[in-house]
Amino acid sequence: MATTLRARPAALNLTSAAEARIADLMARAPAGTVGVKLSTPRRGCSGLAYSVDYVAEGKPFDERIETPGGVLFVDGGSILYLIGSTMDWVEDDFTAGFVFANPNAKGACGCGESFTV
Repeated sequence: MATTLRARPAALNLTSAAEARIADLMARAPAGTVGVKLSTPRRGCSGLAYSVDYVAEGKPFDERIETPGGVLFVDGGSILYLIGSTMDWVEDDFTAGFVFANPNAKGACGCGESFTV
């Protein structure tokens, strides 16, 4: 009996606006940058926060997501908190930033800076 492998679903979904922002960041990235990395460091009043930074190298356990404008790495230690999430880029008259719809988040702080799972 032959086994077939099915395609693994994306750990994180990106909107076209998020992909465009990654392309913009990569167009202005410092020399030696290979992509941007999403992680969930411990901080804020709810425990975890979203952080996006330039990286010069991916780590072995990072999830690598190819976008039209560059590579998004997702921290290997954060991926379990982010599976099934959607990453968007939102701009209005007063703010601009990445916004996450995370089905794993059980709560968030009042200011929206951190979340808990």
